[in-house]
Amino acid sequence: MSDSPALAAPEPVHPLALPLLSGSRRALAKAITLTESTRPEHEVQAQRLLAQVLPRAGRSIRVGLTGVPGVGKSTFIEALGVWLANQGRRVAVLAVDPSSARTGGSIMGDKTRMPALTVHPNAFIRPSPSGGTLGGVARRTRETITLCEAAGYDVLLVETVGVGQSETQVAAMTDLFVLLTLPNAGDELQGIKRGIMELADLCVVNKADTNPKAATRAQTELRTALTLLTPHDAPWRPVALKASAVTGEGIPEVWAQVEQYAATVDLGARRHKQTAVWFDDLLREAAWKAFRAGVGAERIAQLRAEVQAGALTPVQGVQALLPQMWS
Repeated sequence: MSDSPALAAPEPVHPLALPLLSGSRRALAKAITLTESTRPEHEVQAQRLLAQVLPRAGRSIRVGLTGVPGVGKSTFIEALGVWLANQGRRVAVLAVDPSSARTGGSIMGDKTRMPALTVHPNAFIRPSPSGGTLGGVARRTRETITLCEAAGYDVLLVETVGVGQSETQVAAMTDLFVLLTLPNAGDELQGIKRGIMELADLCVVNKADTNPKAATRAQTELRTALTLLTPHDAPWRPVALKASAVTGEGIPEVWAQVEQYAATVDLGARRHKQTAVWFDDLLREAAWKAFRAGVGAERIAQLRAEVQAGALTPVQGVQALLPQMWS
């Protein structure tokens, strides 16, 4: 008899894997729902599926888009998406809706704001709740990107919940970060956080048809701001353009800049860094789950109540938990 250890049986192919890889939108929708689930058994299934389809991922251009309130993000994304889809590109739109701080619910109305793109055979739109996740993205946006790429979508448009300090996380999972603004950008720039301006690879003055002179002035102001914020040794100099989602003006020029960016920047190196960030984020999430399980929800609730009552400072409350975890 041989003393060599028995080989482990290969994991069975996940039932969604083959339909997903063949481009089934139904399978893709089911796979994303599975990935977004917080049930432990679903998380195990989702990771098995992701591991099996991962070799087919990574073959797209990932574009993150954010903008000031009223800038028309959904309308702009639909105009760009339809233009690309009509040229034979397969476009996936990941639209993140803010979750209510009170109820946890979301309106999920992005599909209603993109009627033409919703029914296009070359497009897939997936609205997801932010679930309280900071960064302008949903809890499992990175996994959703992987699934869409495995299903054959070669353009991914990630729409964030809106402009703000936390929106910058979308830049850590996309190739290109686009900031949309309005013709009266002189006023709007005052409300845009410096961090977002520094991360923007492309700025677009949308609704340029409503006030062409103001749009041109805003474009000039954005160019000046981007010049001041961009390091001299940066491999890419951010560009400011004008566009109108209603008339289609500037849409081809916007995509031309996206392709120019992809040809200029080392996307492989950028994605390697993003993978490390993804690992760190998952590690923090896993560490918190392990800590909460080890300490116990009741003990955490007890100390939280003592902190709220003023019996302990927040620092003292946390310090009381740490020895218990590692004892």
